[in-house]
Amino acid sequence: MKILKTIEELQEVTSSNKTKTTGFVPTMGALHDGHISLIKQARNENEVVVVSIFVNPTQFLPGEDLDAYPRRDEADKKICEMCKVDYLFMPDISTMYTEEEVLIKAPNNSYVLEGKTRPGHFDGVLQVVLKLFNLVQPTRAYFGKKDAQQLTLIQQMVKNLFLPIEIVPCEIVREKDGLALSSRNVYLDETQRKDALLISKALYSAASLVGKSELKASALKEKMQEVMQTLDVEYIAVVDRNFNEIEKIELKNSIILVVARFGNTRLLDNIWL
Repeated sequence: MKILKTIEELQEVTSSNKTKTTGFVPTMGALHDGHISLIKQARNENEVVVVSIFVNPTQFLPGEDLDAYPRRDEADKKICEMCKVDYLFMPDISTMYTEEEVLIKAPNNSYVLEGKTRPGHFDGVLQVVLKLFNLVQPTRAYFGKKDAQQLTLIQQMVKNLFLPIEIVPCEIVREKDGLALSSRNVYLDETQRKDALLISKALYSAASLVGKSELKASALKEKMQEVMQTLDVEYIAVVDRNFNEIEKIELKNSIILVVARFGNTRLLDNIWL
């Protein structure tokens, strides 16, 4: 595995691999089994695998955990080596941004749910992803379905800008007890970690109701609120795949999303139906 730090190094790699299929996994580091599943899928489906680690400052709002965000560079390097990554791109902020730079604007459907709670967040996400796509020029790029709104907006950006990239959605990876893997799980104390299991329990309860032909969003939300009544729930949403709120589940076109707070930590999870 070769570690790249500069734009020039990455462009040289991109140029030399033009005739090969390239799988790309952009991350912010603190790699866990969820990231590993993305990397393994990229490895299975492509001749070259590129992973990036960059904690992108433009997607953090004032007062969020940019400075505290977990950084484990040495451990991440070892994980990438074990997963047989070909190139690991680890730029610094000055490499990726100039002081005069103006952020691109995310589309209107980015201003609901996560975009409403964190205004400007998706502007920063799309900005850095577009930069990385332009640099890596991947055949395929891999994103987890846990960040459902982010995944949808990236798919929309690729379509709108006619980028020759296949976006590959990957299933949520969970702990054995059901907790969705997240780099922010390390912030949870023992009690919070136990309480957080109610999120996936609520989602499974809603999915069970759907399996029994209960499709009303109001009934599903009521059941989830009952399961999570002891939690600080920020929102429960039932939407179609374009993130329009719906009153009734449309099978194979719906997502149920939930965000809950545990102290200063926000955890998001969802289930695709």
